[in-house]
Amino acid sequence: MANSTFSGSSLRRPWIETSVRGWRFELLATISSWIFLGAAASLSPFAPHVLVLTTMLVLIARPDLRARFRSRARARHAIRRFNQASWLCMIIGRDGRIPTVMKMVRTPIGNHFLVRLPIGLHFEPMEARAPELASALGARAVLVKPVRANASFVEILEVRINAFPDLLQSTLVHVARTDLWQPFPFAIAEDGGVVALQLPEHNLLIGGEPGSGKSVALSGIVAMAALDPTVSLTLLDGKQVELAAWSGVADHFVGPNTEEAISVLTQLQGLMDARYALLLEHHLRKIEPSGPFGLHVVVIDELAFYLRGGKKADRELFAELLRDLIARGRAAGIIVIAATQKPSHEVVPTWIRDLFAYRLAMRCSSSEASDTILGSGWATRGSSAVDIDPSQRGVGLLLAEGGTPDLVKLPYFDDEEIDRIVRNAMLVRRR
Repeated sequence: MANSTFSGSSLRRPWIETSVRGWRFELLATISSWIFLGAAASLSPFAPHVLVLTTMLVLIARPDLRARFRSRARARHAIRRFNQASWLCMIIGRDGRIPTVMKMVRTPIGNHFLVRLPIGLHFEPMEARAPELASALGARAVLVKPVRANASFVEILEVRINAFPDLLQSTLVHVARTDLWQPFPFAIAEDGGVVALQLPEHNLLIGGEPGSGKSVALSGIVAMAALDPTVSLTLLDGKQVELAAWSGVADHFVGPNTEEAISVLTQLQGLMDARYALLLEHHLRKIEPSGPFGLHVVVIDELAFYLRGGKKADRELFAELLRDLIARGRAAGIIVIAATQKPSHEVVPTWIRDLFAYRLAMRCSSSEASDTILGSGWATRGSSAVDIDPSQRGVGLLLAEGGTPDLVKLPYFDDEEIDRIVRNAMLVRRR
């Protein structure tokens, strides 16, 4: 981006032109009103008063017109503010133009712009200037996202209100049953939108420091799986207490016992082989929602316990069984969700860690710890779980479908809500 190419006078002219274009509706409406009232006054001295009174009555009778006018006025004001902030921050292309707002939508937390970039600008420079633009707009933050269908467009969210409440309640307490084949609401994003997660054919690795909210993330997934009566659940809990509340809806529940965990994983490996034999017999490549068997979700809390504790032979056997389930289980409908404090190579071998397609990094104490969860290099590109506010429990960086980590907040489940979901899930499964 060549800012120094343009002199001050060449920059001032487009600014004036942009401001005039921004006010064109107000100017046109004002001039037209005066002309119309003047024409009416030439016909009768009472005509302007009648027109003003009629207009007021119409606006009173049609609140939708008032709301539409107010919405458009706010949108024009927001666009003018964005244009002026772009000039003040010297966000310009090679032709001396600023980004053009093509569409603006008000959201519960701010303003959402669809912006066409001038020649010489692309997504990365816009993302780098986001803090400067937020300061010029007087906003909490500015988020810049690329439009993958066209590199000349970006989406810019002006955040004016914190999208993350202190406590986010889950809606699963009020849901009768679920369908894990469909994307389900997993969290809310920084822009206030719902983040949906599609688990079939994907595995998820969760990491973070103690108290960051890993168990909250696991509870949301277990609740979603438990309320789907076609889903089988296997729970391995190295701490014994985090997943124990869900044991009533699980096919297998294993506490801090590596030998028992190995036995359960061996059974799952046999189940996986049997499913592949059926797929081969019916000339299918993977299981489908309408197939003869459902999904099987394996949830492991404190993965480090099973990979670092006990006898060496048991650790190696557990690691190999887990690797086989993650590597081959996707087409057979087996989904692995694992959580640990720090999935470094000393704790989780890289040949297991790298098989997880989805990653969720909760609050971490170092950039290295964040990168061990999300992948090498994300911290240097601005996505580090170190920057998460320690007071915001349940907030993490999710690396999923979009290909870039997104800041999300997960819903919280208290003991009473978990008990209600478990009782509902047991009833649905009995039926």
